[in-house]
Amino acid sequence: MASRAEGMTGLEKFNRIGKGMNVLFHLIFILIALVCVVPLLVVLSISLSSEESIRQTGYHMIPTMLSTESYSFVIQQGTMILRALGVSVLVTVVGTVLGVLLTTSMGYVLSQSNYKLKGLLTWVVFIPMVFNGGLVSSYYINSNLLGLKDTVWALILPLAVSSFNVIICKTFFKSTIPDGLIESAEIDGASQFRIFFSIILPISLPVLATIGLFLCFAYWNDWFQSMLYINNQDLYSLQALLNNLMSNVDALARNASSMGVSYSMLVATMPKETARMAVAILIVLPVAFAYPFFQKYFISGLTVGAIKG
Repeated sequence: MASRAEGMTGLEKFNRIGKGMNVLFHLIFILIALVCVVPLLVVLSISLSSEESIRQTGYHMIPTMLSTESYSFVIQQGTMILRALGVSVLVTVVGTVLGVLLTTSMGYVLSQSNYKLKGLLTWVVFIPMVFNGGLVSSYYINSNLLGLKDTVWALILPLAVSSFNVIICKTFFKSTIPDGLIESAEIDGASQFRIFFSIILPISLPVLATIGLFLCFAYWNDWFQSMLYINNQDLYSLQALLNNLMSNVDALARNASSMGVSYSMLVATMPKETARMAVAILIVLPVAFAYPFFQKYFISGLTVGAIKG
């Protein structure tokens, strides 16, 4: 018994973290946090700087000359900004709900050992993670076969389901949901839909929060789908509008000499860099507020269990 206690003490010695290593870990995490936060602070500083100070001295962590002209410019484009914001919110909410529903249902089906097509469909899900069909084929299918071009569904359906998220759901259901829970529900006469919606989903908050977080960020930050499939500016998302604003400002600046006096004066006086950063801040803020919401449900979902004892 004494030798066993000595052996346990030796193992615990290797599991403990010394004060020096603990300080090192804290410094590493602080450095990682700064890498994430500092670019956002720089963007905020640029958005609060005057365009003249940016041209003269470049970017700074602290504005050399405070100005709200960029936000005034954005407010002047209020109708366009609000319309794009509405499109982004609609696409994010509908896409996240639809994507979570499709992803979890597919992952649940593939996690069932008695499903006959499980092996085939697992390969069907896994292969796109390694081999992609390419941009031309996806564009042809979405535009010509499905007719999604210039519709809001072109911003939702292509991102709704990914193989990576399906694999995550399958692994979670396989390792977390006891087979006895499903078998007992089947004995009581519950259908698969009743089992999935009434039993499986309520006890799967961790994976729901994780997939929802991935999808929410993917939809909110996406601008590429708008560039591919949207020609109607009324359907531009906020990110696509920012990309379009950047392109238009550059085009105006390059062609200022060939424009009339009023256009040249507009180009000379309108905020360029600062306006871009102001729109970028407007894009980041909703995500910053949404993350704690998902994090709260993710942490609370970790304590949920189906079988006790």
